[in-house]
Amino acid sequence: MDSRNFALAQGLVDRSYVSQARQSRSSREGLVRQLLANRRLPEHGWDDVTIKLFLNEIASMDSNNFPGNVGLGEREGRVYSSLVRERNFHLHHGIGRSGDIGAVQPKAAGSSLVVKIAGSLALDASKAAGFTNAKHAAVIPVATGMALTLTMCALREQRSSCRKVIFLRIDQKSCVKSVLTAGFELVLVDNVKDTAADEVSTDLERLEALLNEDDYVCVLSTTSCFAPRIPDRIPAISALCAKYDVPHIVNNAYGLQSRRCMNLIQAAATTGRVDIVVQSTDKNFLVPVGGSVLSASSPKLIDAVLKAYPGRASASPSLDVMITLLSMGKQGWSRLLEVRERTVIHLRETLGSVAEEFGERVLDTEENEVSVAMSLSRAESKGINVTFIGSKLFSRFVSGARVVPRLNSKSKVCGITFNGGFGAHCADYPVSYITFACTLGVTKDEIDIGMGRLRESLSECYKALDGN
Repeated sequence: MDSRNFALAQGLVDRSYVSQARQSRSSREGLVRQLLANRRLPEHGWDDVTIKLFLNEIASMDSNNFPGNVGLGEREGRVYSSLVRERNFHLHHGIGRSGDIGAVQPKAAGSSLVVKIAGSLALDASKAAGFTNAKHAAVIPVATGMALTLTMCALREQRSSCRKVIFLRIDQKSCVKSVLTAGFELVLVDNVKDTAADEVSTDLERLEALLNEDDYVCVLSTTSCFAPRIPDRIPAISALCAKYDVPHIVNNAYGLQSRRCMNLIQAAATTGRVDIVVQSTDKNFLVPVGGSVLSASSPKLIDAVLKAYPGRASASPSLDVMITLLSMGKQGWSRLLEVRERTVIHLRETLGSVAEEFGERVLDTEENEVSVAMSLSRAESKGINVTFIGSKLFSRFVSGARVVPRLNSKSKVCGITFNGGFGAHCADYPVSYITFACTLGVTKDEIDIGMGRLRESLSECYKALDGN
């Protein structure tokens, strides 16, 4: 209510009670005013009442919620189901215009405001996580793989004479498909294994040889990945991209939650070339799947991506990000990052106990701060089909674990041949292994339960072997 309505309310309810209510409302309006003025994460998270009041105010700015509005166009924000209306907080028009999803929608000032605020909060969260060179960010309504595709499509006009993308090997289908869907040829650079550890990472010599002999649309590197792969040598790659004047896209899918990944990107952006960083909203901000955050030091490529998107788009990913980050606040976001760092240490320790018990070892991949792997060499030497271990875990309601057999027969994905099979991120990785990830929101209790079920699964496999 505005001041006049509060004054009228005093004729119906005791003045002191109305005054208290007015102070409470004024306090909440102050939070909104601070958000719109500063465009940064609030220091402390907002309560649900404040967020809902803010959403109601925003929704009232969209034409489908104007009292007496008569919609005579083909797209007027009409929604049949009350459940769907409530689920979307009455924000039905989506975002953008036909030529640019970053443009303000005339019928949807409220939804357009959501998009702008979500981008500002995501930018502030990226800075708080370590990418302080980031100056621009946008939340787009596609998951990481399609966001990479759109980014490469946006480079088409700038690099019209180029048809090839240098793909630093990451054995995930969506990454492979992102290049091919954009209509470019994938030039695969296999990784190399560290001779002193179990880590797999960038072949910088091969990368420079390719950059020296031809011109490319871009180099696609990766930070967040499954062990034994570790983040690409992002600063060195960015230096090569600057030297040969080739755009550099960083796939930082779930790297926002890793201090190491963000420090690598920050160092690379400071000394070399990083054109854009693409990351997932669901993996990093604990929201439903469906969105990505683009961040960069310059707005040039982000703007090109927004213009490359055909037509309007859903506002849901931006709405989810805005609500979640307002709820977290800066302190909540920082606390989640700190807890995850401690929890991954617990994962390494408890997995190490299981490994010792069954004659295996935790692979030495310390540079990967999110994923941890355990060898399955002894199990394999005993004749156990190691893929059964993953199946048994899944049947015990442990999701996300990945078993990669040493002799993986699958070597072709989307017509691209991967030496040594697809899964280990390099040719002829010497051991079979199982990986687990410690991502944002995982608790120590979940890890303890999961490791207990891993023990049960391994024991069951060995018992079955003894029975034979």
